[in-house]
Amino acid sequence: MTGAVVWFTGLPASGKSTLARRVHAHFAATGRASVLLDGDELRDILGAHAYAPGDRDRFYGVLAGLAGLLANQGIVVLVAATAPRRRDRDRARAALHADGVFVEVWVQTPLAVCEARDPKGLYARARRGEAGELPGVGAEYEPPLAPEAIADGGLDDTVVAAIECQLDHGRAA
Repeated sequence: MTGAVVWFTGLPASGKSTLARRVHAHFAATGRASVLLDGDELRDILGAHAYAPGDRDRFYGVLAGLAGLLANQGIVVLVAATAPRRRDRDRARAALHADGVFVEVWVQTPLAVCEARDPKGLYARARRGEAGELPGVGAEYEPPLAPEAIADGGLDDTVVAAIECQLDHGRAA
């Protein structure tokens, strides 16, 4: 049984968690077991609420390691986390055994749409200078160079089929 990591990346409020939950529910309904690791939920559990570059390095290192650990045991791991630098996502890809499958899903949502959603008020705080390390405003977000799937705005249901195809092609559980 080959495990997999499906990493949903994009700007804050792009729809990563919403899409990951949809994929998780779809997998459950079709009999494909998966586990969902949401970056915000894990930050709460780990008490990792600092966003300076070193803090981000540690958090995404832990998240990549955890996802790799689970995937290397044959589990399909859905990760919803910004991971603003390519190297963060590359670290997660590298944590897999040779037969593991990594699917990078770019939730491509325009900054203006993310700001309009802003459910946690992150963009508003960043624009007031209260949150200088927000990807997209005050911190760089590096979009994937060659993602395995692109989701339009986090509401793109067609990406589910693309993810399934990637997992089936890679023979993930």
